[in-house]
Amino acid sequence: MGEGLFSQIFDLLFTTSFAASILRVTTPILFAALGGLIARRCGIMNLALEGMMLTSALTGVVVSAFVRKAVLGDLMPADAAYEAVSGRAVAAGAAAGFLAGVLCSVLMGLFLAYMAVQLKANIYLSGLAINTISTGGTVFALYLAAGEKGMSSSLNSCTMPVIDIPIIKDIPIIGEVISGHNIMVYFALLCVPLVYYIVMRTSTGLRIRAVGENPNAAESVGVNVKKVQFQAMALSGLFCGFGGVSLSMGYVSFFSRGMTAGKGFIGMSAMNLGNATPIGTTIAAFLFGMFDAMANILQSLSVPSQFIASIPYVATLIGLIVFAIQTDRKTKRLKEKHSK
Repeated sequence: MGEGLFSQIFDLLFTTSFAASILRVTTPILFAALGGLIARRCGIMNLALEGMMLTSALTGVVVSAFVRKAVLGDLMPADAAYEAVSGRAVAAGAAAGFLAGVLCSVLMGLFLAYMAVQLKANIYLSGLAINTISTGGTVFALYLAAGEKGMSSSLNSCTMPVIDIPIIKDIPIIGEVISGHNIMVYFALLCVPLVYYIVMRTSTGLRIRAVGENPNAAESVGVNVKKVQFQAMALSGLFCGFGGVSLSMGYVSFFSRGMTAGKGFIGMSAMNLGNATPIGTTIAAFLFGMFDAMANILQSLSVPSQFIASIPYVATLIGLIVFAIQTDRKTKRLKEKHSK
C-alpha cells in the first residue's frame, strides 16, 4: 500500500502539469515577497501583506463585475449586439478590476506608513491590525456587494487574459509548462528584474537602501526619510495589489473568504529566506510555491487532508528556522570581526 502510494505521488510530481502548477501557485507568493522586500529594504517589516492581498483580491472582483455589468447594460445573451459588446465589457471589467485592486493595496500601504512613520505606532501591531480588519472586513464588504458571505459566485466578474506564447507553445514539454498561463504569471516573472532595477540601480532605490541601513546617516546628507518610507510602502502595496488581483482574477475567477490562505506570510518568509535580495527571494518563493503545488496535487490521493494542509506551513516554518540560523551566524561573524 505504501509503495503504491509513493509510486502514485512520484508519477504525479514528475509531470508537466505539476511544473506548470508551480508557476501558477508561486505567482501570488512572489508578488507578496517582492512587496515585503521593498518594505524591508527601507527598514520596515510589512506584516500587512496578507491583508493587502485579501482586500485587493475582493476589490478587483467586485469592481470588474460592476464595470462589466455597466458596459453590457440591459443587453442579454440572446440580443444581436451582445457578442460585439461582450468582449469590450470583459476587457473593461478586467482592466478596471486590476487598477482598483492595485490602487486599494497602495492606499493600504500608505495608511500603514502613516500609522508607523507619522504617528509612530508599532509597525508590527499596525500590520496585524490591518490583517485582522481585512479578514472580517472583506466578508462584510462581500455581503454588501453580493449578499454572500463565503464566495462571490453571484458576481459575474472578469479574469485576466490567458497568453499562448507563439513558437514556445508548440515545443513539447516546455510549451506545456511555460505557455498557456494567465498574464499575471508572466508579469510576476518580469517584476523580478524590475524590482532589482528599482532597488539596485535607481536613485530611489539607493535612498530606500540608505534609509533602511541607517536613517540618521541618510537624513544627515539631505534625504527626506519619511518621504522615502512612504514611497517604499506605496511600492510594497503596489506589488501586494498585483498578488491579490492575480489570486481572484487569474489563479481563480472568484473571491472567497480567506482565499490568501497565508500566502502573504509565506511571501514574507520567502523574502526573509532570500535575505531581501531579488534573486534569493525569487528562488525561495518558487521553493514555497513548489510545496504549495505539491499540497494541491496530493489532494487527489488518499492522503490525510490535515497532512496536505500543513505542507506549505511546515515548509514556511523550516524556512524561518533556516533564516534564523543564517542570521545568528552572520551576527556572530560580525561580533568576532569587531572584537579583533
